[in-house]
Amino acid sequence: MKHIALICGGKSPEHEISVRSAKNVLAAIDRKKFSISLIGIDRMGSWRLLKEAQLAEVKSIESGLGIELSIIPGRTTDQIIRTDNQEAIPQPTVVFLILHGPHGEDGTIQGLLRVLDLPFIGPDVLGSSVAMDKEFAKRLMKEAGISVARDVVFEAKNHEDITFDHLEELLGMPVFVKPANMGSSVGVHKVETLEELKEAVQDAFLYDRKIIIEEMIVGRELECAVLGNENPKVSRVGEVVTDEEYSYEAKYVSQTAAKIQIPAEVSEAELGLLQMIAKRAYRALGCEVLSRVDMFLTDEGEVYVNEINTIPGFTSISMYPKLWEAEGLSYPDLIEELIRFAIERHVAQGNLKTSF
Repeated sequence: MKHIALICGGKSPEHEISVRSAKNVLAAIDRKKFSISLIGIDRMGSWRLLKEAQLAEVKSIESGLGIELSIIPGRTTDQIIRTDNQEAIPQPTVVFLILHGPHGEDGTIQGLLRVLDLPFIGPDVLGSSVAMDKEFAKRLMKEAGISVARDVVFEAKNHEDITFDHLEELLGMPVFVKPANMGSSVGVHKVETLEELKEAVQDAFLYDRKIIIEEMIVGRELECAVLGNENPKVSRVGEVVTDEEYSYEAKYVSQTAAKIQIPAEVSEAELGLLQMIAKRAYRALGCEVLSRVDMFLTDEGEVYVNEINTIPGFTSISMYPKLWEAEGLSYPDLIEELIRFAIERHVAQGNLKTSF
């Protein structure tokens, strides 16, 4: 029986989304094939061994919950230790990351797991870090010939250079203000007035030292799931249909604000184009195992990539698992595929020489 270390929570504004996703993954895993160690990272960054019943009762992981864990690099086994009795947790066959945002999708924990020599689900260090940073992700996609929205980037040190008139001249109005390294619509604002710009910039800088301001692309919001390593598979596309801005509340709180249509009503030619661009973007950013590619399709038939989510949501209403379900891959079978690709990559990395 394979053993999974499932890690959720995290020191991130997307902490609660991670906890919701983890509960769904736990409910779907085939316990005849997999045993589980549940690791929750609290809001202070401490790793804690939890019982599933403890996670079921909370929306977030607070300090003091469960048993504190420590990490020992350099070992080939027993890398994760309980601090109460100094015993190792069962050796993970794979680490299932259900972490969103900073310290979860940005390459930091991926680097730690590489040091610990543990296979994990999601892109590797490079793919995770560049996909997380909207500025660098867009640079790489433009280099690969992929259309993205025009933007202007500002760091906190030059925030006084942001002027409404300049943005209106350069990008038109409205624009979207976003933290450069954040997801799930955290800190994202649609701006049409000077006052809205001031408030949006102030809020976005609460989450990141760098923000990106993008032109508004008028088009349908379509999402595509990608799965695999060297020869990734691409799903059909789903559409986000909402009467309001696709905000954090619309995605994760409201049960009626946003609806998912799978498959989206697109022509065969449009579907082929969307799938081709999704795969090209996946490869341009060095993604592996899985990602969800979010795109806009305009009335003129142009496709713009909005962003790539390297650890997409796995809640009961999340697009990624639903897209694969529509392809005939059930939630439990999808989990097995993710584990297979994570192990496949780890084996390939392990075959590389480490001495000259």
